[in-house]
This record gives sequence, C-alpha cells and structure tokens, in this order.
Amino acid sequence: MNLFFSLLAGIVFGIGLLVSSMANPAKVIGFLDITRVWDPSLAFVMGGAICVGFFAFRSVKSRALSVFGGKMNLPTKRHIDKRLVGGAVLFGLGWGLAGICPGPGLVLLGAGVTKGIVFVGAMLAGMLLFEKIERAREKR
Repeated sequence: MNLFFSLLAGIVFGIGLLVSSMANPAKVIGFLDITRVWDPSLAFVMGGAICVGFFAFRSVKSRALSVFGGKMNLPTKRHIDKRLVGGAVLFGLGWGLAGICPGPGLVLLGAGVTKGIVFVGAMLAGMLLFEKIERAREKR
C-alpha cells in the first residue's frame, strides 16, 4: 500500500512541476535572472510549496508514525555549518546555471529531454563523488 501512495505522490508531484512550468529551464532561469526581464510567476509556486511544507512539517512533529504506519524520519540537525552552506551554494549555482533542480530533472529525464538526461547523469556522478569523499573522511 505504501508503494502505491509513493507512486501516486510522485505522479502528482511530477504533474505539478509540469503545470507550474518548474520543469521548463527557460522559465526557471527567467525567474532567477532579476537583472533583465524578471518573471516572478514561479514565486507563487514556491510560496505555495513553502506554505504546504510549513504546515505539513509542523503537524507531523508530534507523530511517531506516518498515516500509513511507517517510521517518521525528520531532520534532527538545527545548526548551520560549512557543509550546509557549501551544499546550498553548490545547489544554487547549479540551479541558476542549468535552470534545473532534481525534481524537474527527473521529469525531464522521463520525457527524454537531453538536458534532463545530462543533468541527472551529472547529479548521479556528484552523488557518487560525495559518497567516495564521505567514505574517505570516515576512514581518517
């Protein structure tokens, strides 16, 4: 049953990315480029997502199990460190240069769009590199 609802959530998320144009790199770059012709329409999409996420996270803080009985795995760290800032900067640079972030990248990959295929390949390579670096850090 959890697998079905996970699939359903993924489908709804993907459709939302398509409908809101978040999977369109040109639209995203138009939103991020505030020095030229700025397109603020994605601010409403982000604002809506932040509102839903804010209330969703606040409502599940007191729960030990999800609605379907799965374990709740919420973030526990509360401090900002160099790794968090570095990751955020790297993510922002990639998003700004490509106009794609992981969710839309997967939508574009599924649609067979070359930019999406390249983005997801680079994302996977970055994840593998991160794992290698983490293993090396743990050994030290």
